[in-house]
This record gives sequence, structure tokens and C-alpha cells, in this order.
Amino acid sequence: MSERIEDGKRDFLKGVALAGAAAGAFAAAGARPAMAQMLDSGVPESSVLAKCRKEGVLRVGYSQTGPWFYKDAKTGDLGGIYKDAVDQLCREMEVKADYKEVTFANSTVGLRRGDYDLYGSSLTYTMARAVTVNYIGPLYAKGSLLVVHKDDAAKYKTRDDFNSPDVTFSVVAGGSEEPRIPILWPKAKLITTTGQVYLGAEPVRARRATVWMCGDSDALLFAKRNPGWAVVIEPEKPIDRRPNTWAVRYGDSEWKQFLDMFGAFMVANGEIDRLFKLHMEKLGAA
Repeated sequence: MSERIEDGKRDFLKGVALAGAAAGAFAAAGARPAMAQMLDSGVPESSVLAKCRKEGVLRVGYSQTGPWFYKDAKTGDLGGIYKDAVDQLCREMEVKADYKEVTFANSTVGLRRGDYDLYGSSLTYTMARAVTVNYIGPLYAKGSLLVVHKDDAAKYKTRDDFNSPDVTFSVVAGGSEEPRIPILWPKAKLITTTGQVYLGAEPVRARRATVWMCGDSDALLFAKRNPGWAVVIEPEKPIDRRPNTWAVRYGDSEWKQFLDMFGAFMVANGEIDRLFKLHMEKLGAA
């Protein structure tokens, strides 16, 4: 019995040595056959995973929305929950992050066009987005809240009060709330603004709109910073909770699967929750 086991070990080691020699011969000949690639990692050279490791750079698109991704008003430095998560991803991959700012309206367009290989900001799920870009994870789930002018706070107490022809919603163009408003409040009107998410609040401040709908954490932070006029309706009851995460292009399964597992790791060990608490406290909303 013992002798047969030893013979098996010798045969196995001989096979490994022959395979290694074959791969070395392929490499010496300057070729990149399927067998040699399999012995390297199994990741095709066309994958973003292979390319960013080779180049040492990961191109990341982002849009500003605190606490997920934001610029420090004094220093201009980037920060946020997903900013820290991307930085951790890059450290562990041993690559450098190359950040590019875009508006929400152009976020998926820039990704599909190849301006960056990961959209690392807070991208809430919509069907329209899901048919054009490939969602990661998800990393989190968030709802929306409603912000009104303080002069209207006594008139609007609950979300049901906004389903009226006299109500005009404001939302940033391309935001996940835009297609949901006609479904949730079919009688209300809707206007959009272009640019970063907080610009959706301006029509409410200027009294051109009744209510601004945005992400729950965005609303809480904005009201905290604008106590002179902004009031959040039912802050303890986020509306329409949906997955929130990163996105990549379709057609690169290795890159998608790699990020899915990284996201699962960040969720399972509580790191995303820790970062959420950290940045909400840092920005004064907790």
C-alpha cells in the first residue's frame, strides 16, 4: 500500500515537471498559448483585470454625492465610503487609482465608451441602467427621502401629501429617482436639473419646485448643512429602498466576478457598514 502511494507521488510530480517544462518552452519561444495562460492565472489578456494589473492603473469614474463620494470643500481632496472602498481595492491589487469626475447623466455613457473601467460612485439600481451596464455586488442598499422648503414643512407631513397636481418634484437628470417619481406620485409634476446631485435642491430653495427627492443619506447631509431652509420629510422612513453599488461594462466576466467577490468580502466583514458610519459622522449627519 505504502509503495503504491509513493509511486503515485512520483508520477504526479513527474507530470507537474513536464507541464512546467512545456510552459517554459512556450514562453521561451515568445508564444502565449492557452496552456501557458492557464498556468499563469487563467485571466485573458483582454480583461480589465489583466490590463490594469499589467499597467498598474485602474481608471475609476465617480460623481459627487456625500457620504459616498465627495470633495473636501477646503482641500479639494476626494473622500467617501466608496472612495475608501476603491482605494482599498487598488491597494490590494497593487495598482494606482486614476479618478475621473462625471455627472450622473453621463456616468453610464462614459463607462460604456471606455473613459474608465469602473464606475465607483453610488449607483442605485434601475432597470434602464441594468440593461446598459453590469452592476457589481451589490455593496449596499439605500432609499430616498424628500426635502422641502421650511415654509412648506407644515403643509407636507407625509409622503402621501405629495401626490397632487399642485406639487412639483425636482430631481437631478439621470438620477435613479427620476423614473420612480411618476410611478410613486402619478398626479405630481416633475422638473430636472443637470449636474451633480445636490443641484436638484436649488429649484426648491428658489421656490420653483415643491420638493426635492434624493438618496436618504444625501438628504440628511444636505439638510444638516442647510438648516436655514431645508427640511426632510419623515427622515426615519426612507422611500423605495433599492440596491446601491458600482458598475462595469458587460462582456468581461473575469473582471465582474473578481469585483463581485471583493464586494461580498467588504459586505461580509462589515467594512462597508463601518465606512458608512465613519463618513456620516465625519460629515456631521450621525
